[in-house]
Amino acid sequence: MVVGATGQIGRVAVGVLARDGWEVTALSRRGGRDESWPDGVRVVRADREGDAALAAAVGDGCDVVVDMVAFGPRHARQLTSLAGRIGSAVVISSVSVYEDGQGRSFDTQHEPGGFPEYPVPLPEGQRTVRPGDTSYSTRKAALERELLAAGDQVPTTLLRAGAVHGPHCRTPRELYFVKRNLDGRRRRVLAFGGRSRFHPVSVHTVAELIRLAAARPGSRVLNAVDPDAPTVAEIARAIDAVMGRDVEDVLVDGPPPAPGVGDTPWTVPVPVVCDMAAAERELGYRPVTRYAETLPETVAWIEEHLAGRDWREAYPKMVQAYGDLFDYAAEDAWLAARGG
Repeated sequence: MVVGATGQIGRVAVGVLARDGWEVTALSRRGGRDESWPDGVRVVRADREGDAALAAAVGDGCDVVVDMVAFGPRHARQLTSLAGRIGSAVVISSVSVYEDGQGRSFDTQHEPGGFPEYPVPLPEGQRTVRPGDTSYSTRKAALERELLAAGDQVPTTLLRAGAVHGPHCRTPRELYFVKRNLDGRRRRVLAFGGRSRFHPVSVHTVAELIRLAAARPGSRVLNAVDPDAPTVAEIARAIDAVMGRDVEDVLVDGPPPAPGVGDTPWTVPVPVVCDMAAAERELGYRPVTRYAETLPETVAWIEEHLAGRDWREAYPKMVQAYGDLFDYAAEDAWLAARGG
C-alpha cells in the first residue's frame, strides 16, 4: 500500500512497484488514479489522518506500506499500531533532520552564522536535530526516532530525501529559472559565485530506492539523492539548454548583495552534498538517472502549470517558502548601480 499515492513521489513509486510485480493499493485523500499506472493498481480514497481509515485500508494486512506523507510521532505510532498486519514499511524523511557539530541546522540557517557546515559527503551517521514539534525538521526527527525504536515490530527503511524534483511538485525550485526565462530575463545574479550546491533528488531516484527497500525489509536510515550534485550555476545552464535560452551569469562572491538579488532556492553558503554509499551497500542501489536527464519533463510541467496564471496562484507554497522570488526591480537597480 502506498500512502500519499497521488503526490509527487507517490505517482512514480506506484507505477514502479506495480511494474516490479507488486499488487499495489494506492491510497490518497482524493482517491485519484494517475494515467501512467498499470490497470491492476487498486485505488482507495482515505485520509491517513484518520486512524480507523488507515487501518481499514490495510485490512487483513499487507507486505509493505510505503508512506510518503508521514510526519511526526503520531503518524509513526499509526504505523506501529498496525504491527502484525504490516510486514515492513518504507517512509520518506528529509535531509533537513541533520545538524552540524555546533548544533546548527536548516532551522537556524537564517540566523547570523547559523547555516550548518556539514561534512562532504554527508553520511547517515551525522547527528540530527532533537526530536520535537517545533519545526518540520524536528517533527521528521521525531518520526524517525519512533519508527527506529519500533523496528522489531515494523522494520522500516527511512529515506532522507534531498531537494526533490520532477513533475507535480508544489514547490519546484526550478521555477526560479524557468519563469525568468519565460519573462525574457537575459542576465541573472548568482551569490556565492554560483557555486552553491544543495543536493537534488529525482522522483525516479526515490522510486528506485523505494522499490529496492520494499524487497529488502530492514530497520535503517538511508540518504536519498541523485548521483550528481550540480552547482546552482550548472542547474541554471541546464534549464537554459532545455528551454533554448542564452543567459549571462553575473557572479557575486559572497552572500546576496541586496534583498531579492542573487538569491535562489538552491543558494547556500556551504555545500549540502550527501553520501549514497549506504544505499549502494545495503540495497544494491545503482543510479537510474542524473539531474539534467530529468529536466525536460520538469520544465514542461512547470510551463504547463504556469500557463495563463500568476506564479503566486500556480505555486502558493513557493510564496510561503521563499517570498518574492522575482523582484526584478531590485535586481535591475543593483545591476545599474554597479555599472551594468
